[in-house]
Amino acid sequence: MATNAFTGTSLSMRSVIPQTQAFASISGPTSASISSFGRKNVSFSLQPRLIRLKISCAAAKPETVEKVCKIVKKQLAMPETDVVTGESKFATLGADSLDTVEIVMALEEAFGIAIEEDSAQSIATVQDAADLIEEIVQKKSS
Repeated sequence: MATNAFTGTSLSMRSVIPQTQAFASISGPTSASISSFGRKNVSFSLQPRLIRLKISCAAAKPETVEKVCKIVKKQLAMPETDVVTGESKFATLGADSLDTVEIVMALEEAFGIAIEEDSAQSIATVQDAADLIEEIVQKKSS
């Protein structure tokens, strides 16, 4: 997990077009002003904000991806010679919406989990399915 915080900024701009002479300045975390010749000056205050970024790079275990590949091949009645990998897209494998629903149901049964409809709709590849399964299993065991 990575966390980052931003607390202040400084930025200045000037118009390069002679007809619209303007100047903008932002300095520090709480003040800013914009001036345009022939128009009123505008100034405002900025509220400092703490921005947190959370990055998670958890990929599914290879055995989970392999099991999902086998289930997908079985549900789509694919020959043993056809190759299915984590990067394989369901649509490219020939799965329509009904096939996808059946694949999700088979995955739920095989892994003993329940996949929410919103989550199921975000699955496009075998890897997406395996990652989601790992996430659900991990939450279930916590």
